[in-house]
Amino acid sequence: MPDMNKGGTWPAMKEQWRVMSFYERFEQVIALTLSAVIAVIIVISLFQLIRTVVMLLIVDAFNPLDHSVFQTVFGMIMTLLIAMEFKHSIIKVVMRKESIIQVKTVLLIALLALSRKFIILEPDISPGKLAALAATTLALGVTYWLLRERDDRLAGQAAAREGH
Repeated sequence: MPDMNKGGTWPAMKEQWRVMSFYERFEQVIALTLSAVIAVIIVISLFQLIRTVVMLLIVDAFNPLDHSVFQTVFGMIMTLLIAMEFKHSIIKVVMRKESIIQVKTVLLIALLALSRKFIILEPDISPGKLAALAATTLALGVTYWLLRERDDRLAGQAAAREGH
């Protein structure tokens, strides 16, 4: 597979396009389209974030210690980070670094979304809802850890086979 960092991305993609099956080309077109749509969403969200922060500064209401301001600004920032990570995972598919969206990446995006939820929680959240969010976070974290441990073990076994 050609190195995407040498000679630019488009020449490498054109080279790969020639040898792709119909379905692989279909996946590429879908991934590129999704990437473009998410890029538009990210840009619009960034402008909304900038507009919100500027408006808060103009009306002198930007007090990050105020819970509602904190929720608004950091909730928007976390949303942007989630969208960027999601786009990055799609770009890896487009660049043929991975054949499909990886489960670990989806788990990390879900953990980011839950982190965002914890940041924007209202102070009067019910204990049951908080416990459910905490249990979900723990389950996703443990699942991610197990997948990472498995991948590390498999990589270690492969390195040991190559060393012998």
